[in-house]
Amino acid sequence: MTDWTLEEIASMIDHSLLQPKLTDEELFAGCQLAKDWQVASVCIKPYAVRLAASILARTSTAVGTTVGFPHGGHTTATKMFEAEQAIRDGATELDMVVNIGKVLSDQWSSVTSDIRAVVEVAHASQAIVKVIFENSMLDDAHKIKLCEICSQVNADFVKTATGYGEGGATNHDLMLMRKHTAPHIGVKAAGGIRTLERLLEVRQLGITRIGATATVAILKEAKTMLATRED
Repeated sequence: MTDWTLEEIASMIDHSLLQPKLTDEELFAGCQLAKDWQVASVCIKPYAVRLAASILARTSTAVGTTVGFPHGGHTTATKMFEAEQAIRDGATELDMVVNIGKVLSDQWSSVTSDIRAVVEVAHASQAIVKVIFENSMLDDAHKIKLCEICSQVNADFVKTATGYGEGGATNHDLMLMRKHTAPHIGVKAAGGIRTLERLLEVRQLGITRIGATATVAILKEAKTMLATRED
C-alpha cells in the first residue's frame, strides 16, 4: 500500500517552463502537458503567461510566473510592475527572487520591504507568492532570517532555489526552512527533484510543492508503481 495517490503527487508539482531555449511551441506543449496531468501549476516565462492562461482556463492547474528572475537584483518598483503585469495577464502564482546582494549585505530592512511590496500586490488580487532564496549562495543564518521575514510579511511559500544556481534542494535546507517558517506557510523544493523517490523523500519532510522539469517521468513512475501494487 502507498500513502499517496497519483492526484496527490500531481498536486505537488509546479511544472517548470523557464529554460531560456524553450520555443513558443515547446511552451504550448508544456502547458498542455500540465493540463493533461493536472499538476498544481505551470511556472512559465512572463511573456507567455497569457498563453498559459488561455490553455489552462477552467482547469485546476494554476498559472505561475517569475518576478525578479533569476538573480533578484531588480528594483522593488520593477518587481511590483512585473507582479501587476503578470496578474493582469492571468497569473495567480508568483515566484519572486529575493535581492541576493542585499541579503548577503545584511540589509534586512530593504529585503523585508522588497518582499512585502510584492506580497501586497499579489494578495490584493488573491494571487500567491513563493519567495526564492537561492540557498547555495547563502549561509544558514541568512536562510533562517529570510524564513522569519517571509513569515512576518505573510508570504505563501518559501522556496529553495531558482533552479539555475549551483545547488539544489538539500534535506538540510528543507528541514531548516520548515523549522523556521510559520506553519501556515508552505515550503517549495526546487533544484534536483527529478524522480518519484526524491519527491516522496521531500514530502516526508513536510514539503508541499516542488519545481520540476521531469514532471512526466515522475508521474509515469508514480502511475506504474500504483498499478503494480494494485495487481
